[in-house]
Amino acid sequence: MKTIKGPAIFLAQFMGDDVPFDSLENLAGWASGLGYKAIQLPCDPRLFDLEQAADSQAYCDGIVALLASHGLQISELSTHLQGQLVAVHPAYDALFDGFAPAHVRGNPVARQAWAVDQLLRAARASKRLGLAAHVSFSGALAWPYLYPWPQRPAGLVEEAFAELGRRWLPILNAFEDAGVDICYELHPGEDLHDGVTFERFLDAVGGHKRANILYDPSHFVLQQLDYLAFIDIYHERIKAFHVKDAEFRPNGRQGVYGGYLGWQERAGRFRSLGDGQIDFKAIFSKMAQYDYPGWAVLEWECALKHPEDGAREGADFIRSHIIRVAGRAFDDFAGSGADLQQVRSLMGLEN
Repeated sequence: MKTIKGPAIFLAQFMGDDVPFDSLENLAGWASGLGYKAIQLPCDPRLFDLEQAADSQAYCDGIVALLASHGLQISELSTHLQGQLVAVHPAYDALFDGFAPAHVRGNPVARQAWAVDQLLRAARASKRLGLAAHVSFSGALAWPYLYPWPQRPAGLVEEAFAELGRRWLPILNAFEDAGVDICYELHPGEDLHDGVTFERFLDAVGGHKRANILYDPSHFVLQQLDYLAFIDIYHERIKAFHVKDAEFRPNGRQGVYGGYLGWQERAGRFRSLGDGQIDFKAIFSKMAQYDYPGWAVLEWECALKHPEDGAREGADFIRSHIIRVAGRAFDDFAGSGADLQQVRSLMGLEN
């Protein structure tokens, strides 16, 4: 059995212009001071040069040494924004252009090619950094047709996932060459947002062993999906874990769709750890039961609490939930030590 590694923290929501959020070194000192043991590092040029990391072992060794000086490791690299751009429905072209560099904006073909190149570089960088997993989004072609009115034409969903598979298969193969798993965060807005859609994608990529899951129960609470049964079903594919809380409080005016309200007014909203409804004791127990091999990573997103308070409280919350797994069975002391001959005799069987 494996003990979950942690606590770790995803830096994406904390980057900013002010100290200590303005550089990787300053963020590392801040995170270490809160008690974190690792960071999930976004491939954002403000913190990390992905192009250099893909081709330079010296650069990667320097990043590892910098973090080690603060007592930190990298849990995973993140290409959430780049992964989103691997597949963009035209309805979202203008909005998602902001995720890309200026020279490919307004050109969906060039933007997609840039995103794919980013993922290929992330595979090489992850290998140089000695990482086992990488986290990303899948992108979406079918999402605007989620609710079937007007009725979707026959074959639309099937072709959307076939195309998604065609786009991701070369990337998955690159991660296979690097010996690294891609863990898709199953997230509304992505074509991969629950178990059914993940299975559709697996079919489209031939069950590729590098296609895995970033488990984030908050997104399942907001969808009203059984987040504990999900672990039972998909634990073999769960290779990354965002520890993020949420609550769902429907009323007579709104449900899962939220009525276009802001986050504070939605029936379903993200909360800081311990402030929502998620049963993390049960989640961490299942992760221990199934030998989850990775890190428990705080992703702070809360409709109410200040991010610095959420980060400070989150380290202790995760640490208190990690189960140090037993090295032996609790009833070993009562073992009879019977050999095979005695066992057969106890059942009345001839030796």
